[in-house]
Amino acid sequence: MGAGMAINLHRAGWLTAAWNRTRARANALAAEHGLPLAEDPAALAATCDLILLSVSADDDLFEVLEALRPDLRPGTVLMDTSTVSAESARRAAKLLETRDCAFLDAPVSGGREGAVKGTLAMMVGGDAATLDRVRPVLAAITARVVHMGPVGSGQATKAVNQIMAAGINQAVTEALAFGAAQGLDMARVIEVVSGGAAGNWFLEHRGRSMLTGDFAPGFRVALHHKDLGICRSMAEASNVRLPLVAKTLADYERLMAEGHGDEDISALYRLKRPTDV
Repeated sequence: MGAGMAINLHRAGWLTAAWNRTRARANALAAEHGLPLAEDPAALAATCDLILLSVSADDDLFEVLEALRPDLRPGTVLMDTSTVSAESARRAAKLLETRDCAFLDAPVSGGREGAVKGTLAMMVGGDAATLDRVRPVLAAITARVVHMGPVGSGQATKAVNQIMAAGINQAVTEALAFGAAQGLDMARVIEVVSGGAAGNWFLEHRGRSMLTGDFAPGFRVALHHKDLGICRSMAEASNVRLPLVAKTLADYERLMAEGHGDEDISALYRLKRPTDV
C-alpha cells in the first residue's frame, strides 16, 4: 500500500523523500521508479511538511513516530494511512502535540489495486482545516477523501469498512461454493450476478481468481484478522455484538494455522469450496 502511494506522489511531483524500515525494499523501489530516499527518519522529519505513514499495526505506528519525533519541525502534519485502533490514533495525536505537530488518522480502502491506481477512499479524523491544507497532495493517491470528525473517527470508520468486508467475503465465497456445487458455469454466474443487485467489488475482482485457486494477496488474511481483532475490541468496549466478525476471525485463524495467512482474504473459499467439483 505504501509503495503504491509513494509512487503516485512521486509522479505528481509531491514526494520529497521516502523511507522504509526495510531498506532493501526502499532501494528496490527507488531503482525501479526513481523515488528519492531519505537516509533515516531524522532526515525525513527535517525536510517534509507532510509525512504519510503506512504500517501494519499499532506498535509499528508508535515505533515510527518515536523515530521521527525528535526531529519534527513545528507545524508538520503527519497522516497515518494504516489501520490501527481509534485509541492508538488519539494517543498518537497527543504524542505529537509535544512537538506542535498535527496528526490526522487517515486509513484507506481500495486494496493494493487502489494504491497503485491512485483511487483509494480515505476516511479522515482530525482537524478539518488541517485536512483542507493537504487535500491537493491527497488528490494524487485518492479518488475520495471524507472528513469524519475528530481524531479517531477515521479509524472508527475504517472498522465499519472492515466489518463489511468480512461479511462480503463470507457471502461471496459461500455463494460461489454453492454455485459450483450446483454444477453451474461459474464464469457466467459471476458475469450475470455482477450486473445485478448482488454485484460488488469483491465478486468482480476476486471471484474468478478464487475459483481457479489463485489467492495472490491484494489484502492478506493475517492483516484482515488483525483489523477484525481491533473491531472486536472496539465493539466490546461499546457493548455491541459482532457475531459475523467472530465467525470470520475463527475462519481466518484456521487458514493461518494451515499456512495461508499471507494469501488474499479470498482464500476463505478454501474452507467452503465443494471437494467433489
